[in-house]
Amino acid sequence: MHVVIPVAGLGTRLRPHTWSKPKPLVTVAGKPILGHVLDRLLRLPLDRVVFVTGYLGEQIEQFVRQHYRFDAVFVEQPEPLGQSHALLQASGLVDGPTLVVFPDLIFDANLEALVGCPWDGVVFVKEVDDPRRFGVVIVESGRIVRLVEKPTDPVSRLAVVGVYYFRSFADLLEAIEEQIAMDRRRGNEYYLAEAIQILIDRGRTIVPQPVTVWEDCGTVDALLQTNRFLLDRRAEPPPAIPTSVVVPPVVIDPTATIEHAVVGPYVSIGPHAVVAHAIVTDSIIDEGARIENVMLHRSIVGRQARVRGDFLRVNVGDSSEISFAQLEDG
Repeated sequence: MHVVIPVAGLGTRLRPHTWSKPKPLVTVAGKPILGHVLDRLLRLPLDRVVFVTGYLGEQIEQFVRQHYRFDAVFVEQPEPLGQSHALLQASGLVDGPTLVVFPDLIFDANLEALVGCPWDGVVFVKEVDDPRRFGVVIVESGRIVRLVEKPTDPVSRLAVVGVYYFRSFADLLEAIEEQIAMDRRRGNEYYLAEAIQILIDRGRTIVPQPVTVWEDCGTVDALLQTNRFLLDRRAEPPPAIPTSVVVPPVVIDPTATIEHAVVGPYVSIGPHAVVAHAIVTDSIIDEGARIENVMLHRSIVGRQARVRGDFLRVNVGDSSEISFAQLEDG
């Protein structure tokens, strides 16, 4: 099976972390988002994986070349014209059964069942309480008949998660070419939903299939939630660190330095990071960051960043009261 992974997005909702690295390389639970996605795909019989890159794409290639051994091809999307336009860049590089994965999510599904499946396409979905924030599919007799982007009325609760299968990638590319020729876009972007609708209108059988896991990584709050979710699934006991208290679940790189600190729960600490005389909970501390004399909660600290402070010192007399304003989340 071939795989196409568009990784050209700017990741504006995760800034400032995406100023210096592409969104798929933002860290969650001890590894980049893209690493979690690729580790799941390794269970499939992979023939080739095509990465459609853009901003800081050389970092994507460096990460993949360093950590994976499958046949990987990298092609650049010259203009940010949307999902369909990104997939068009893979023309001539893959054919036949192809999985398309947008790597701003952590997911799991029965992908193995796609090998030899009889359908022309599969859109992976998850039922949600509020479908207004998502693209959804409308299903009749087990087949998708329409895709609707962010419906104001609850026409369906089956949200599209960003994972697709096409039995013929060439068939999809023909639909994308028709979409672009007809200028079927929103704003300046060509969305994949329009190309899939063209396939449906041509009589192709596109069906929904459920995912068992869908965790978003597109915003700071979502990334922290996904960090909590992944750490809850870890079975490894926390490391014993002299002079410090570690409250599981956590993931702490062996090269990190923890001194006179309380770490956890729900903390990820990257390689060569330092946490000293600090309390850190529900946070992601990236590679080489240094945290000293502070209390951090629901925080993300990027690579090589420094966060320093000082603990409060008071001399309080009888019947006194000291109050502090509570910072809002985010």
